[in-house]
Amino acid sequence: MILPDPVILFAGIVASATPVIIAVIGETISEKAGVINLSLDGTILLSAMTAFSVAYQTQSILIGIGAGTFVGGIIGAGIAALSLYCRVSQVAIGFVCALMAKDLAYFLGNAYARLNGPQIGDSPLPFLRHLPVVGPILFNHNILVYCSLLLIPLSTWFLFYTRMGLTLRAVGENPLACYARGIRPQFHQIVYSGIGGALVGLSGASFALCFKPGWGRPQGAEGTGWIVLALVIFGGWNPIRACMGAYLFAFLQVAAIYLQNRFDAIPAQIFQVAPFPLMISTLLVIQLVQQDNRKKNVASKGVFRKFLAILSGSAPASLGKSFL
Repeated sequence: MILPDPVILFAGIVASATPVIIAVIGETISEKAGVINLSLDGTILLSAMTAFSVAYQTQSILIGIGAGTFVGGIIGAGIAALSLYCRVSQVAIGFVCALMAKDLAYFLGNAYARLNGPQIGDSPLPFLRHLPVVGPILFNHNILVYCSLLLIPLSTWFLFYTRMGLTLRAVGENPLACYARGIRPQFHQIVYSGIGGALVGLSGASFALCFKPGWGRPQGAEGTGWIVLALVIFGGWNPIRACMGAYLFAFLQVAAIYLQNRFDAIPAQIFQVAPFPLMISTLLVIQLVQQDNRKKNVASKGVFRKFLAILSGSAPASLGKSFL
């Protein structure tokens, strides 16, 4: 078996992980504020369809990205508003929105299926692209890849090292205490759920306009939303940890492509589906080992146990609960 060039392999992983990373950071922000958005899979598809159709009609990629981002933000803010003011279960409304958005995407986007539309091209960074090894891996991509790389440190800094991030996390942990201190928890939850949803919408737009160009059924992004939800949970609601999982998922996807080319006698559908159960199985194993360590009260020893300790985390105390 001929192994792929490591530089090309890692560059492919960085590019493939971009939509997942953007959605993971968006959902992390939303859940840190105490709102769980289970509509991600449908939101990604509806945003992808919206972004492609608007870009096709206007011949403007920027307007298409804006439209897809707007759709995601509206869904995210709507779920928070319905939960907080109408006392609707976030889990229930999330599932309903996931199914409704998916069906709407396929129904409304039927006229745009298999059409050739505008696509985001590569924008290699001058000078940086020529750096040995690192240049081709990190600096020879499109603008969305660079945005995803910047979002990881920026979101971490915002959540854990700014006053607004402290308020966001406080609202997710104890909205009643925040209210007693003059902070409006409902307002912050709706705003940050909308911001998180907008990033999920940007993820959907990136699928249709860049990483899986065009629109059709299937579009190629199906199932991504559920992977994102799993990564946020098993990443301990920490953007860095969750994004590590996103790169692992991208590695499985890229590896499946190489294996498909090598073993052409095996149906292609097996390699296309394989990364999803493999990723979920890996996350479950990590979670079970973490739980076993906590039950035994075992201190982290060795490289593997230290790695598991890094991935550990707990959900915001008021996640999924209505303050009113």
